[in-house]
Parts: sequence; C-alpha cells; structure tokens
Amino acid sequence: MATPPEPGARDALLGEAPVPWVVVHLPHASREIPADLRPTFLVDDAALERELDRMTDHYTDALFAVAGTAVETVRFPVSRLVVDPERFEDDAREPMAQRGQGVVYTLTSDGRPLRHPPTPREREALLDRFYRPHHARLTECVAAALAAHGIALIVDAHSFPDQPLPMEFDQRADRPDIGIGTDPFHTPAPLVERLVAACDALGWSVQVDAPYAGAMVPGRFFGRDPRVQSVLIEVNRRLYVEDGPRGVRPAAGFTAVRERVQRLVRAAVEAVEDRKSPARSPGRLTD
Repeated sequence: MATPPEPGARDALLGEAPVPWVVVHLPHASREIPADLRPTFLVDDAALERELDRMTDHYTDALFAVAGTAVETVRFPVSRLVVDPERFEDDAREPMAQRGQGVVYTLTSDGRPLRHPPTPREREALLDRFYRPHHARLTECVAAALAAHGIALIVDAHSFPDQPLPMEFDQRADRPDIGIGTDPFHTPAPLVERLVAACDALGWSVQVDAPYAGAMVPGRFFGRDPRVQSVLIEVNRRLYVEDGPRGVRPAAGFTAVRERVQRLVRAAVEAVEDRKSPARSPGRLTD
C-alpha cells in the first residue's frame, strides 16, 4: 500500500500553493474612514486625525511582513474607530465597552464624544459590513490550516504608545519595548518562553500580559481546540515612529526594528515547530 502524502504535500504535487499555517493578524493597522461614515463622527477633521494618530497601530503591516509559504496575513481594512475587530461583539462581554470603546467606539482615547451611540440597526449594519466578514476570513484561514496541517498559529500583531492613553486600564508609565499577550488555553508556555528569550537576545525589555493581555482566537475555536495557538506581540511605538508636525512617520532605524520584529515572529514559529515531529513541518518562512 502506498504511503499517503504528508499534510500539505498534495497541494505541492498538484502544483498548487501550499496552505499557510501561520496567520499574522493585523486588526489596527488601517487609518481608513469610509467617506459615507465620516458624517457619523462628531469631531472635526483635525481632531479625527489626532485620534487616528493615537489609536492606529502604525506600520504594523510592514513590521510584521514575514514572507514565506507558511504565512497568511489577515488585515482589517478600516480603522478601529469605525469598528474594532478585537473587541467582543457583545458589549456585555467586553471590558472596554465601559470606557466607550466596545466593538463600536463612542468615545475618544481621552473620553470625549467621538460619535453618537449607534442605533441597534446602525450597529448591526456596521458589524455586517466590517466585523463579521473579517472574522469569517480569519476563521476560514485557521480552519484551512487545521485541515491541511493539524495546527495553526495566530500572531496577533500590534503596537502601543509609550505613555498610557487615558482610557487604558493599565496606567503604569514604565512600559516595555515589547509586550507579549497570552491566552491560558491557546498560548503554550514554551511559545512564551521562546519569545521572551528572543527579546532578551535582541536587547529589548519585555513584559508578559502587560500592558495588554490576551491573544486573538476565532470564536469557533476559542477555548475548544488546542491545535489553534495564538500569541499577541505588541511593539512600543517609541522604537520605530516619531510624531511631528506632519503626523506620525517612521523614525530613523525603522528598517532595523522591522528586521528584529520579524525575528520575533520567526522565533514564535520555531517554538511551535519544535513541538511537532520534523516530518510534519507544514511550511517554512524565508530568512
């Protein structure tokens, strides 16, 4: 009897692109405010630009752009000020809803009115237009990885301001260079240990579950399927951007920081690969 191909090998035999098993999730990289939604915001253009400067995870699409057949990138197409895909859809489950920043923000980062609370119909329209299609795509990518390889790794890619914003729960000023967020079910200890060691080797300070905790997992798998592993990587913006008269721009040394962030992603991937049989290695990253 012939030996069946390893997971993912069938695609290669057929000449198809292999199914990625690493999903880089970029929920807050966009500054886009759709033109038809601009009138729903109460702030003027200058105030809206300032809020986008504060709340956008600037250039994370470049920082985390790790190439390779193993990687799929899922990027939310609009600003989190429109809808935040990292919030629970149900405000009763979302701690930030009490700060006016549930799945649909009504307050700015310093507690000022951003827009009127949407009606139930308006809220559903926003979720149907942006939130649910994004989560459907993320779920589809993870499901495909599990079907092809029996494992999926989500790298939840973010940045954060060097000084806490007023609406944040963690107001400690001594923020690290890198924050690692975990989920007790979906983030194995060896994955965290590998990332902390990689930060130490790069000369970066690091904290686990501070100033932010948790890691994105699609609802279908959350708390149910340990084959879905996830980790949050937060990069302090002081490392790579500067805020000047022309707004937020890449700082000197941006390229070097990008290369080091990509090394962190590779360290996460290697931590997961090391726990599997080499024969089942489902893909590769390029150096």
